[in-house]
Amino acid sequence: MEATVLESMRTTLRGPVLGPQDSDYERARAIYNAMIGTCPAAIVRCADAADVAEAIGMIRDIGAEPAVRGGGHSGAGLCLVEGGVTIDLSPMRWVRVDPEARTAEVGGGSLLGDLDHATHGFGLATPTGINSTTGVGGLTLGGGHGHLTRKYGLTVDNLIAADVVLADGSLVTASETRDPDLFWALRGGGGNFGVVTSFTYRLHPVDTVGVGITAWPIDAVPEVLRWYREFLPQAPEDLSGFFAVLTVPPGPPFPEELHGKKMCAVVWCYTGDPNGLEDAIASVNDAGRPAFQFTAPMPYPMLQSMFDELLPPGLQWYWRGDFFDRIGDDAIDLHLKHGSELPTPLSTMHLYPIDGAVHRMGADDTAWSYRDALWSAVYVGIDPDPANAALIRQWCVDYWETLHPHSMGGSYVNFIGADEREDRVRATYGDHYDELARIKAEYDPGNFFQANQNIRPAAHV
Repeated sequence: MEATVLESMRTTLRGPVLGPQDSDYERARAIYNAMIGTCPAAIVRCADAADVAEAIGMIRDIGAEPAVRGGGHSGAGLCLVEGGVTIDLSPMRWVRVDPEARTAEVGGGSLLGDLDHATHGFGLATPTGINSTTGVGGLTLGGGHGHLTRKYGLTVDNLIAADVVLADGSLVTASETRDPDLFWALRGGGGNFGVVTSFTYRLHPVDTVGVGITAWPIDAVPEVLRWYREFLPQAPEDLSGFFAVLTVPPGPPFPEELHGKKMCAVVWCYTGDPNGLEDAIASVNDAGRPAFQFTAPMPYPMLQSMFDELLPPGLQWYWRGDFFDRIGDDAIDLHLKHGSELPTPLSTMHLYPIDGAVHRMGADDTAWSYRDALWSAVYVGIDPDPANAALIRQWCVDYWETLHPHSMGGSYVNFIGADEREDRVRATYGDHYDELARIKAEYDPGNFFQANQNIRPAAHV
C-alpha cells in the first residue's frame, strides 16, 4: 500500500492505522492462532462506528479486500487477508449492563471475559463460549454455544439487537422489528453481512455455579460415551457437561500421577444449587469408577477462564467440526481410536451438548440450521511448535474424515477449517443457505465482506 494512502487513512480516522513498516505492526497482526501467517497491507484500529464507516469507504476506494477482527480468535484466520486491510475493532472494548432490564450492550471488540466480568457484578450472564479470551463478535455471529446453552440457549438466541455498518458505509440497528431479515441472518450467518460494532444481549440469573471434572483412562471411552449419550439428554437443563479426550495437563486440580496421561473426561457446569453438583452427577459410576473427580462451587467467570492459562494466544491450531444427533457404537469405536492417538499434549476433541433450550427455538427462527442436533463436535490439533503444524493438522483431518459419515453433514460455522470449501458452508447452512444468499444480495450485493465462511450474494450464486 502506498505511503500516501496510509497517511490519508491516518489523517481521516481517529484510531491508529498500522502498516508493515510500523513498529507495532507485528504485534497488531498477531492473532490467537499462530499457524496463520497472513500479512495485511494495513491494520485500521477503529475507535468507533464512525471510524468503521470511514474505513469501509476508503478500503472500497482503493480496491482492497477487507477483513474484520473482533477478538482475533478465528481458527481459520479470517480476521486477516493477505495484502488487504483489517478493520480491527479491538479499541471498541466496552460493556454497559442494565441490571433492571437484564440486558448488556457490548462493543464489537470486546472479549467474553469483558462481558462475563461486567455482568457477574449483578449476578447475571448470557450463554457464550468456554474461553474468556474469545471475541464476542465472531462467536456470536456464528451462533455461540457453551456451558449455559442447555439452560438458556445459543448466544444468538439471546441477541436482542446489533449495530451494523454495512458495505455502503451506512449504520443500521438490526432487531426483530428493524431490518428483521438482517437480524435473522446475523444470528448464525457469520460475518457476511457487515461489521457489527455493538451487540445487545438478554441476561439471565447466573452467579456461583457448580463446576466439576470427571476423568477416566482413555480406554474407558466406550463405557463413558455409552453412559454419557443416555444420561445427559435426560438430565435437568441446569446441568451441562462436555465430553473430551485429552492429555492431562501438568497442574492442579489434577494429581501428579495423572499428569501426561491420555484420558477421557466430562467438564461439568451446574446452574442449580452449586453444592448440588455431586448429587446431579451421582450416576457417573455407572460408566466405571472415575480415576479422578473434582467438584467445587465457583464464580461463573472463573469457570469461563479455567482454560486460559493452558491455551494462551500464540499456539499452532487446526480444527474441524461436525453436528451429531446421536453417538452410535461405530462412532464410539472411532473416538477411542483417535483419542488414543492424540498427537501432542494440547490436542483434544470436545463434544458440546446443544439440546435443551436450543430445541425450544423453531428450526427457522434464526440462521442457525441444526436445531435438531444434540452435539457439536470439534477436533482440535494444538501445539506451540510450528514444526508440528503438519502433524496436528493430519490427526485432526483423519479424525474428522472417519467421524464425518456418522454426522448430520454440517458443522458449527466457527469450527470450519481454513482449507474447507464452499460445500462445507452450504452443508452448514442447509435449507437456510438460499435465504442467506438472498439477504446477502440485499445488504452486500458486491460481496465486499468475503473474508469469512462466505455466502455469495444470490445474484452471484
